[in-house]
Amino acid sequence: MAIKVFDLECDQGHLFEGWFSSHDDYAHQQASGLLTCPVCASATVAKRLSAPRLNVGHAEASAAQPPATPENIQASLLRHLRTIVRGTENVGDRFAAEARRIHEGEADERPIRGVATPAEREALAADGIAVMALPDILDDERMQ
Repeated sequence: MAIKVFDLECDQGHLFEGWFSSHDDYAHQQASGLLTCPVCASATVAKRLSAPRLNVGHAEASAAQPPATPENIQASLLRHLRTIVRGTENVGDRFAAEARRIHEGEADERPIRGVATPAEREALAADGIAVMALPDILDDERMQ
């Protein structure tokens, strides 16, 4: 089966690729509001002028790889970061307390994510507990 690859851009200027079974599939997804930007979730998406590309399922694996453009690299990086975030335990608003418990050896060491106020993050940092704020676009649960 041939896949049509379109260069897309949202109204915020984010560039990304969309892979569709046909031009009609693209039009249907766009009309149904199913097409959204992987960076900001904007549903205002348009095709950009680009050279036509087809990915054919029976072609060699190397030929099926999209070209390494800045847009493809950005989309690939976002997919990878989202995979990492999905591999963490969401402890919600207990984040600061759970991070402290892990640091002090009172809880099993594991990757966690959750919600912390700026004051809680500063207190954790002051106690030598490294934390990092993540944008919501990386957390599928927060984007829903």
